[in-house]
Amino acid sequence: MTGRVVIVTGTHTGVGKTVATATLASRARTNGEKVTVVKPVQTGTDDGDCDAAEIQRLTGIEVHELTRLGEPLAPDTAARRAGVEIPPVAAYAPTISGLARDHDLVLVEGAGGLLVRLDTDGGTLLELADALLVGGTPTSFVVVTAAGLGTLNHTELTVAALRARGYEPDGLIIGSWPGDPGLAERCNRVDLPRVTGVPLLFGIPEGIDNHSQQT
Repeated sequence: MTGRVVIVTGTHTGVGKTVATATLASRARTNGEKVTVVKPVQTGTDDGDCDAAEIQRLTGIEVHELTRLGEPLAPDTAARRAGVEIPPVAAYAPTISGLARDHDLVLVEGAGGLLVRLDTDGGTLLELADALLVGGTPTSFVVVTAAGLGTLNHTELTVAALRARGYEPDGLIIGSWPGDPGLAERCNRVDLPRVTGVPLLFGIPEGIDNHSQQT
């Protein structure tokens, strides 16, 4: 039986997708599921940044990096500047589907926001999801969002873009919930599910990435 694929996207960069992915992976493993993680395109490797290594540090779960680019830019820009060819994002679908045949859950972490171009042809996570579904692999989305001012607009835009392509998100995750939330954060925690119609799954306490989530 083919497992499911959940694509973890964000409303913009720096909202906590990596820690959210690690948290989802740890929770699924604790529930007895066989889990793996895929990072289709990783940029910024020249600076030593590596989401895959961070997820492995936090969880001990295997992570697959499929394409690596040096500069900390959108993948299409980084590839053009480096003068290299990178695969169309849909070309990653067979690899991910193969992993889904051997796992209960495959978590796919995007780069930046939903519409960030992951190849030089303009392909995004939406094209990857389409390719997975055409290949018969159950695929859905989780949206990671910020807690503070501006998050309602960013989150509504992301959810609207998903729905325009026929995808209803499984839920929202606040990627970094402050220890002492202000008025805006407290209101947003209530308003995010209200204005989007998407359930809030949980908020991740800020600083949790400083501690291992291995179980």
